[in-house]
Amino acid sequence: MNIQWRRTGDKATLYLPVLLMALLALGTWWLVRNAPAPVGSGQQKAQVHEPDYFMKDFSIKSFDATGRLKSRLVGTVGRHYPDTDTLEVDDAQMFSVSPDGRTTVGTAKRALSNADGSEVQLFGNAVITREAVAATAGKKASPAMNVESDFLQIWPNEERISTNKPVVLTRGGDRFTGDGMKYDNLDQVMQLNGRVKGIIQPAQPK
Repeated sequence: MNIQWRRTGDKATLYLPVLLMALLALGTWWLVRNAPAPVGSGQQKAQVHEPDYFMKDFSIKSFDATGRLKSRLVGTVGRHYPDTDTLEVDDAQMFSVSPDGRTTVGTAKRALSNADGSEVQLFGNAVITREAVAATAGKKASPAMNVESDFLQIWPNEERISTNKPVVLTRGGDRFTGDGMKYDNLDQVMQLNGRVKGIIQPAQPK
């Protein structure tokens, strides 16, 4: 009996390393299966909407190929957000000059611009003012225009303005109000939505 147990023990001793290796492999497989997936070197971390740099009391100017000033942006604080590549500006003041020399000024409590400045949103006491242009040979005079709203969306290159908020538009002596507006200066088309009211001054005799 003792001999049989001894032989059984000897056999168990022979298979013990195999059994331990099997248990170790099983444990390793379990750990690998339940461990969190590692972050690969090429995998990007989820970006959060936080600024990566700030500017204070700044002024940004842009020029065309001839060195002519095209636009200027001034603000008390500027924040750049890398996840959307946008610039947010407090107490924003914008100044732009069209190719024919006509100036446009925009102000607001806060402005949000995309990377190339082709789309700008103005929030809070938003005002856009375009200066008058005198008549020249072959070109009619254009009166000053002023747009006021709590929100204005601008496409400077396309000379378009849009808002879904109540708006007041003054052009020379004419005054219009509405619950929303779309204005295209290149096509000379203005669309007012909602409760629209207008005051049009009679044409002055020549």
